[in-house]
Amino acid sequence: MENISPFIQIRRDLHQIPELGFQEFQTQTYLLHYLESLPQQRLQIKEWKTGLFVMVAGTNPNKIIGYRTDIDGLPITEQTNLPFQSKHEGKMHACGHDFHMSIALGILTHLVHHPVKDDVLFIFQPAEEGPGGALPMLQSPIMQEWKPDMIMALHIAPEYPVGTIAIKEGLLFANTSELFIDLKGKGGHAAYPHQTKDMVVAASYLVTQLQSIISRNVDPLDSAVITIGKITGGTVQNIIAETSRVEGTIRTLSVEAMQKVKHRIEAVVSGIGASFECETSIDYGSMYHQVYNHEEPTRDFIKFLKNREDVHVFICKEAMTGEDFGYMLKEIPGFMFWLGVDSPYGLHHAMLTPDEKAIDLAIKTVSEYLSIL
Repeated sequence: MENISPFIQIRRDLHQIPELGFQEFQTQTYLLHYLESLPQQRLQIKEWKTGLFVMVAGTNPNKIIGYRTDIDGLPITEQTNLPFQSKHEGKMHACGHDFHMSIALGILTHLVHHPVKDDVLFIFQPAEEGPGGALPMLQSPIMQEWKPDMIMALHIAPEYPVGTIAIKEGLLFANTSELFIDLKGKGGHAAYPHQTKDMVVAASYLVTQLQSIISRNVDPLDSAVITIGKITGGTVQNIIAETSRVEGTIRTLSVEAMQKVKHRIEAVVSGIGASFECETSIDYGSMYHQVYNHEEPTRDFIKFLKNREDVHVFICKEAMTGEDFGYMLKEIPGFMFWLGVDSPYGLHHAMLTPDEKAIDLAIKTVSEYLSIL
């Protein structure tokens, strides 16, 4: 029988029950069941929608330190063939939130048995993948009552080996926005195109024009991306489509670039409407604020890491990844870091297989960091 740590087993349990944003009912039940198995003297637990706030009392507190983990999965059909792969059809922990939760529980368990000076608030946040749980959780009465003075979080990084922690001061993750564009024209028989307004053709022109926005409107020294990941339209091959829908994402390294890109998207879509005599609408869906690591706590954490022999600290570049933890960092000083997990497949891939050795290393590293604050 395989000899694994209890938190690797927790990760495997959670890996089997991925749930989408604000539907994490089974996940919340699992977390509560585990938390109730711990000594309760230092714990306060409060439910928020499908998430949790868990306060671990310090020995002589004068501040609150926050630690956030996300808990939702993705609408992806798993292809890992692991013995503990997802039991929920069409859903998978393909972004490592099962890792994030097991690490958070490991740190929390350590603090219950080995309390540090200050109070530590663990935030189990739903809906990071969408529609976004960080901002409403931040605005909740519980968070306002227990608002941390400093906050931290991690995200697994498949591209780095186990033992590497990647971090930087300032901008770490981009500003992001979903993008949904609907076009409505006039359908009809394929033999009579002159009597119709073809929305497959309109969508094709639209996608091509959207790609020119970045190259001709964003400062080359700045950075932005428009990715169209899905196009739908029509019913069968011999009927001209009356409607089409274009779905994608916008990512920028500055708030100003995001505003400019959206302004140009709106102009292009308006032009498509005029050119093809069709109705248009734009929905930006979920929008995430950039993850910006505050200077002082980030430097302190880097200094701590550089004195460790079991961790290699790497000062990385910013990424176009999106993370709604940025909303918390907008109001609370703190930082996020990448945790190396050495997977040949990347985030959001159906065959993501992070190395579980990173779990106990992360628990040990963060627990010891909290003990010196």
